[in-house]
Amino acid sequence: MNRPCLPWIRSCVLAASLLPWVAVADDPAIATDSAADTPPATSDTTSLDEIRRFVSVFRAVQEGYVDPVDDATLMRAAIRGLLLDLDPHSAYLDADQSRALNEAASGAYAGLGLEVIQQPDRSLLVIAPIDDTPAARAGIRSGDVITAIDGKPIEADGVDAAIDAMRGPVGSQARLTVMRDSSREPLQFTLTRETIRVSSVRTRLLEPGYAYLRIATFQANTGLDLERKLKDTIAQNDAPLKGLVLDLRSNPGGLLNTAVEAADAFLDEGVIVSTRGRLSHSHSEMTAHKGDLLDGAPIAILVDGGTASAAEVLAGALRDHRRALVLGSPTFGKGSVQTVLPLDNGDSIKVTTARYYTPNGTSIQATGIVPDVMLESRLDTYADDDDYLPPTLRERDLPGHLRGDGEDLEPVADPTVIPIQPVARPEELDDSGVREALNLLKGLSVFRDTPPRG
Repeated sequence: MNRPCLPWIRSCVLAASLLPWVAVADDPAIATDSAADTPPATSDTTSLDEIRRFVSVFRAVQEGYVDPVDDATLMRAAIRGLLLDLDPHSAYLDADQSRALNEAASGAYAGLGLEVIQQPDRSLLVIAPIDDTPAARAGIRSGDVITAIDGKPIEADGVDAAIDAMRGPVGSQARLTVMRDSSREPLQFTLTRETIRVSSVRTRLLEPGYAYLRIATFQANTGLDLERKLKDTIAQNDAPLKGLVLDLRSNPGGLLNTAVEAADAFLDEGVIVSTRGRLSHSHSEMTAHKGDLLDGAPIAILVDGGTASAAEVLAGALRDHRRALVLGSPTFGKGSVQTVLPLDNGDSIKVTTARYYTPNGTSIQATGIVPDVMLESRLDTYADDDDYLPPTLRERDLPGHLRGDGEDLEPVADPTVIPIQPVARPEELDDSGVREALNLLKGLSVFRDTPPRG
């Protein structure tokens, strides 16, 4: 047994427990906040009692566990447990998982193309499959629950470790066992891993004067791709656009700064998003710069339960500035910011440090964005039988999620929400949601182009 390690553990835990308090105390902005934002007063005796309890547990496991476990493994497990109990999005990442996270943000990695969250029983809830990836082509859907990989129950602790288990060499296969609300028996999917090169932006003309813009996820180059491809589409039209359908359905989010760049492309001024946390660097406000690519032409945004995080930031910013109407179903409701902090051994921790707020000061955490126009779900796209209902799980349903500002309030019917029945899918468009958005844009453009009567 390695007894000399115990004083080191005690001093490290003590230092770690005090560091956040020092940061808060040194932050004058936070010092003026409400008592809820101030750490509770804790005596040295209480802190030492907690540290002694940790050391006692460490000793008991070290001495009594059925197999020998080295100190480093126990400490990593303790750190993982510390983060795992905070919220569904905080996690400890080893060096390989840290590299994988960077690869995913760059848009090129080997895998299946799934955005997932781990549930308390270690199963994986699918937020959304990424467009044109093995998972999307195989028919995996938002709301599916992955219970086993290659016939083995998921053992990974933490969503990033579970994602790592689904990765492997390009060309190798992974067999996923999936539970679906509409199926009485587990479904089996065999997917071939490939290099996921996500083209996050896709545009096309729906008809003269009206364009379609699809953003599948927010990567490092999304902002630049959006500007380039949208300008090309405008040039194809040979005239300024009269309206844009912006499709954010099943967009799981991604990098906040690229969502801000996307919003900036359609705004001339004003706040795009603000973040608020306990530390000074968690407080920020990002604003737009002059240069609306559409010169004020109306935008119709399509969203659903798979629209999350950075995608919700974009939708919220354009709606608050009255640049867009939102159509579809309520979004996922992930309104929190995760910061990745590298460690000296190549590992890192991903910890929730702030909440997002839309320009009007509204938090979307656990509440999401309720569309201005509710559209019926595309049951023909998803249903296996007549009893199927689309998944309704949101951020607020995840155990341990951050509480939203308005989460405990009873929902109030919004008299401005317009219930619209989707029309039959036309052959020239992708789906009924896009058709509804196009019809709405045509109506808005009529009022925009009609001069006021004198």
